[in-house]
Amino acid sequence: MFIAMNRFSVDPERGDVFESVWRERESYLGGLEGFVQFALLKGDEPGVYISHTTWETRDAFESWTKSEHFTNAHRQAGPATGVILGHPEVSYYEAVLVESTEGVLN
Repeated sequence: MFIAMNRFSVDPERGDVFESVWRERESYLGGLEGFVQFALLKGDEPGVYISHTTWETRDAFESWTKSEHFTNAHRQAGPATGVILGHPEVSYYEAVLVESTEGVLN
């Protein structure tokens, strides 16, 4: 499995606006080959959010980034000015061990 994460610093007073934009967006992820799941995570530290996508492979993720679906998803208007403080920090990870209710998956 491959995981892509974006860490956002959000004005703590405007987290509700940030969350609303994510809830109301069209994600374009459903049905994509290799897509497993998406989560928007809210940290314990005020204003910290992470978008977290899980993919079957890095190739599946890279195909998404080169697709029209990716362009359309990122073309959507973001939150109002001053909600996000700076650029998101991107991180990528290859899973070396995955456990679930079904047991160890790799």
